[in-house]
Amino acid sequence: MVMSWLRRDWHGRTGRRVPRVVNRALQAGHEFEGRAITPPDLLVTPRSQKPVFGLHSGLRRRKPCASLVRTLYMKDMSDTSGPSGGPSNGSPSDPERNRLTGRLTRTAKVGANLSGAGLTFAAQSLFGGDQGDEKIAKALAAALGKSKGPLMKVAQLLSTVPDLLPEQYAAEFAQLQAEAPAMGWPFVRRRMRAELGGDWQGRFAEFGHEASHAASLGQVHAATLHDGRKVACKLQYPDMASAVESDVGQLKTVLGLFKRMDGSIDPTAMVEEITDRLREELDYAREAKHMELYRLMLADKDYVQVPDPVEELSTDRLLTMTWLTGERLTAFEDAPQETRNHIAEMLFWTWWGPFNSHAVIHGDPHLGNYQVTGEGRGLNLLDFGCIRIFPPTFVEGVVDLYRALQKDDFDATYAAYEKWGFVGLSKELVEVLNIWARFIYGPLLDDRVRSVADGVTAGEYGRKEAFAVRKLLKEKGPVKIPREFVFMDRAAIGLGAAYLRLGAELNYCRLFEESLEGFSVEAVTKRQADALKAVGLT
Repeated sequence: MVMSWLRRDWHGRTGRRVPRVVNRALQAGHEFEGRAITPPDLLVTPRSQKPVFGLHSGLRRRKPCASLVRTLYMKDMSDTSGPSGGPSNGSPSDPERNRLTGRLTRTAKVGANLSGAGLTFAAQSLFGGDQGDEKIAKALAAALGKSKGPLMKVAQLLSTVPDLLPEQYAAEFAQLQAEAPAMGWPFVRRRMRAELGGDWQGRFAEFGHEASHAASLGQVHAATLHDGRKVACKLQYPDMASAVESDVGQLKTVLGLFKRMDGSIDPTAMVEEITDRLREELDYAREAKHMELYRLMLADKDYVQVPDPVEELSTDRLLTMTWLTGERLTAFEDAPQETRNHIAEMLFWTWWGPFNSHAVIHGDPHLGNYQVTGEGRGLNLLDFGCIRIFPPTFVEGVVDLYRALQKDDFDATYAAYEKWGFVGLSKELVEVLNIWARFIYGPLLDDRVRSVADGVTAGEYGRKEAFAVRKLLKEKGPVKIPREFVFMDRAAIGLGAAYLRLGAELNYCRLFEESLEGFSVEAVTKRQADALKAVGLT
């Protein structure tokens, strides 16, 4: 039901009653079917000032809105699949399809949480004051923490791409917790019954009532099959398809604010990249294929284990897989140096191997996605929702940049960035980008046993260099970051942070050169095509 609320403007004046969900969506410029919802003759007309996080001043009622509500209701009844949204069976009977009212409801909820951050931003804009950015960042992080769901996941993701956000925002967003309160048994029963039918409990010998792990998009329960296998059941939270589409609109608003405040980076393509990966994370059938892909690519690495999906107990919103047991990476921080080095070398091949051979990376470098087995002799690789499959030419660009930096060939670095997808480059911009590249590639260019970075904590890895680059881009830029850069940069930084946590000392140059033996873009193209075909991915 569309509820009403009593609006007040910034000065405290009471406004008329307007539909809360619809009004917030209109203010936020909510989009559906690729078009923005605009109210030329409907609910409200804002005054000249621009909205801040969906907050408007001086709204006034123009016409009754009953016709709009009826229109939106009828639209929702026929909205079987949203704008290239998450998984849906395309039927109006699917209650969790990406639908308009779901997106509007989510927009209203998130908008309410963000209103406090909007007031903080407005106050700083009007009155200034010390530590303005820090205050806004704290308010925004608090609002995103309340919102949960996809938007909080995006905030966590943004904090791991150190060259994307201003320093104060990255620091606050990094503190958002990945763990979320689990939903209770009533939800579990509904989800399992919807996915496997009313007799779902009979298909398991045991099924844990309490979640073993809960995150922003779903939660995991331990279970045992009748053949004795222990499995993990990953259950997607309700209405995530609608939540993702709504939160993408909020993401555009937040990053648009950063662009106006900072101006060093154009995040347009980055938003598109994050949006596509979020949609893929909701497709559990695709995640099962990602597992098979990694098993194929790492077939010659007998120290790596990947869960086996249980196809007959999996759907688009339920993923059942074999349960893997191991120790957290952080448990080995005080292990002997030789053990820590061996773990780091296994991590190197688990990440760089598929990238250089198949143009595929595991895009979520969270330490919880690695488990150590056999007292440091093996690895479990977990969570395959965020897997990035690149065009093979992108890998060629990464290798070309490595060779160009080795030879200190400026023209070759310029060409390599263009192969990455950077556009509108200039000599000055390439010089700035090379500062970041020499940092990322630094351990690979140094032919000696070394740490990834001396005297730097895992949490600070890359931030000093990133913010120095941002400062220069404000003078020389802006630069439009290609979408392929997002998860490549994020994963590389995450891997480096893992090396720092372990205190690993390796010759990364020798390892990288070994991974490039026989490299050619033609060979990568063929291997990738064969592997994707084998597991049913397109």
